[in-house]
Amino acid sequence: MGWTRTRRAAASAALAGALAVVATTLPPAAAESRTGATASSGAVTATKPTDPRTPQPPQLPRDFRGKGKWIVRDLGITVPFTWEGKNGDSQMTAGGPQYPIWFTNLIYRNTLYTITFKWPGLNVHSCSRVPGFNRNTLNRFLEGSRFVGRETLHLNKPRQVNHWRVGVVLPQRPPGLHLRFPLALADVYVDQRNRGTFWQLLQFGLQNLYDPELDEWAKMDSFVHKPGKVKLPAECAAPGTQGSASKRS
Repeated sequence: MGWTRTRRAAASAALAGALAVVATTLPPAAAESRTGATASSGAVTATKPTDPRTPQPPQLPRDFRGKGKWIVRDLGITVPFTWEGKNGDSQMTAGGPQYPIWFTNLIYRNTLYTITFKWPGLNVHSCSRVPGFNRNTLNRFLEGSRFVGRETLHLNKPRQVNHWRVGVVLPQRPPGLHLRFPLALADVYVDQRNRGTFWQLLQFGLQNLYDPELDEWAKMDSFVHKPGKVKLPAECAAPGTQGSASKRS
């Protein structure tokens, strides 16, 4: 989604590999039951997945353009952020050469790419590749999101959103005393009128190992359902593969 689950090379590969495993091996029916929230009391109450009050989970659209901010609070750094999709491919870009943070994540031609150009204390700039990961993989993973509740985000203007939580824990075990490892956690906030309009994203876990407190925020100021631009960085391109987004989903 991101679906875009980096530190940012090896850790991104580990996370994305985990996402691919979970999304491709678990049918939607095996996903954990979602949770609903009662707005009047603020208490969280369990609801069945078929409860008509529970909205449909987030889904990343084929074509979109979004702009906002990428926030790393413990470092006191906020940089511009874009998230764009075209024909099923998508790209997140935070910062740029003039900022202290600069990275890009792509779902491009059925492969997940991540490269960090700038980060405080980072001197390694390798590009990670996870083949077999595409928009459908991400959306299958998002199908297992757990509904937290309906909220109002105060961004550049108030946004009425549905709050979802999604995570990766391996290995998959039944409830009880079993050894398991949390790889990633994300809080996703999508528009109540359109589950394909993403307004806020919190990432926490192994994909954030560059950050001392392991959490990073994306807050969007705009999000429209029109084709964006997706371009694979030269550092990630094999000979003959550089170019704009493909038409594969």
